[in-house]
Amino acid sequence: MRCPFCSNNEDKVVDSRESREGETIRRRRECLKCKKRFTTYERLDEIPYMVIKKDGRRERFDRNKVMAGLLHACEKRPVGMVKLEEIANMVEAFVMESSTREREAKEIGEIVMKQLKKLDKVAYVRFASVYLDFKDVTEFMAEVKELLGAKKK
Repeated sequence: MRCPFCSNNEDKVVDSRESREGETIRRRRECLKCKKRFTTYERLDEIPYMVIKKDGRRERFDRNKVMAGLLHACEKRPVGMVKLEEIANMVEAFVMESSTREREAKEIGEIVMKQLKKLDKVAYVRFASVYLDFKDVTEFMAEVKELLGAKKK
C-alpha cells in the first residue's frame, strides 16, 4: 500500500479490525520509511452500485467522492473526521440499501445537506452552493436567509 505521506510502497499492518457487519476490514498501517500511520479499508468488490446523475448518466458510486465533497465543504471548519466518516457511512449505507443498485445523485446530495445543516451551517452553505448550483447571488442569499430564519426559531 502506498504511504499517503511519503509515497513509499513498504508498510506493515499494525492492527486489523473487522466491522460489526463483517463487510469491511479496517487496517492500521505504519510506513516503514517515514514511520507515520494511516488507515486503509478492505471491502468486497461486487456488482457496482450506480448513481444516476442530473443529466441521466450513470456512474459508479464512489465513497471517496462523497468524502472529498465533505472535506471540501468543511475545510477550515471545526468539524472532526469522525463526523465526516459517519456521514459518508450513512450515504454509503443508503446507496447499498437500494434493491435496484441505483440511487439518484439528488437523493445523495439531500442526505449530505441535511447532515451538514445539523453539523455546521457554514459547511452546509458551502456544499449547498455547489450542489444546488446557484445561478446568482439572489438564490444564494435566499438560502442563507432561510437558514438564518430557521436558526431564530
